[in-house]
Amino acid sequence: MRYSELARLLAGVSQKMLTQTLRALERDGLVTRTATPTVPVTVSYELTDLGVSLYTTMRGLKVWAESHMDDVLANRAAHDARENEVDQ
Repeated sequence: MRYSELARLLAGVSQKMLTQTLRALERDGLVTRTATPTVPVTVSYELTDLGVSLYTTMRGLKVWAESHMDDVLANRAAHDARENEVDQ
C-alpha cells in the first residue's frame, strides 16, 4: 500500500505516529519500503513473509476476540458486581 492509502485507512493516526510505526516495522523486518523516484516520490509498503506470518496470527486473535467478546463482557460485569458487593 502507498503511504497515503495507509493514512486514509488509519484515520485519526497522526502522520508522525504512522511514520514512526512504519519505520519500526521495517526495522523489525515485518514490512518493506519501496520508494519510486517520481515527483513527488511514491512510497509503498508491503508485508514481508515474516509480516504475513504475524498477520495470520493476529487475524486469528481478532476472530477469537470477536467470537468471545460477549463472554468477556459478561465476566467483567459479574466480576465488577461481586467487587461492588464486597466494597459495600
